[in-house]
Amino acid sequence: MTNELLFIAQSIILSLFALLALRLGKAALVAFISVLCLLSNLFILKQITLFGFAATCCDAYTIGVVLGLNLLQEYYGKSTAQKTIVISFVLLICYTIMSLMQLAYIPNVHDLAQPHFAYILSSMPRITAASLMVYLFVQYVDSLLYAWLRTLLQGNYLVARVWFSLSITQLLDTILFSFFGLYGLVDNLFELICISYGIKLIAIALTTPFIALSRRFRQAEDV
Repeated sequence: MTNELLFIAQSIILSLFALLALRLGKAALVAFISVLCLLSNLFILKQITLFGFAATCCDAYTIGVVLGLNLLQEYYGKSTAQKTIVISFVLLICYTIMSLMQLAYIPNVHDLAQPHFAYILSSMPRITAASLMVYLFVQYVDSLLYAWLRTLLQGNYLVARVWFSLSITQLLDTILFSFFGLYGLVDNLFELICISYGIKLIAIALTTPFIALSRRFRQAEDV
């Protein structure tokens, strides 16, 4: 149960950091989302066994990104959330270019890290390209869906709105990213999609209760 306990702990810790970022203000929440985008792309290739199935270890980061964006939209408006999507997009492009430049350096005879960097970073252009396309599309859908739910429910039922929005957008994210980014890189893609989405639902169930605390953590205004 080591992986399962780690996954539960990771989801809870990310939720607490999301609330802490919200407490620190809009800029901290934007930075938090951007960091999670980079971590998600870095750790996507690590495959683990979770609840008896093959999975990747970055699903909690993906949930954290959408969770953070929903908090931004809830408390700072739709335009702020959309601007954060653009910021994350630019940082992912920077990350990809720097990864390629890192690999282009010729190591000296004392270097032992190059093969490991090459294994991790050589797939980055494809993964990041897929991530960028899917990320922009999914977050656009999420911003529209969340705004519609907020209007429909007149700003009430925050936890339910976040849960429903996350569940729909993460289904789209899982299917699209798996095909564009991981096809040919992992074994049994269909199983990975099903398991990845199931794990994301568990992460959503673990993280959304913390949303109820968000109003207590939000500052009255940014400093």
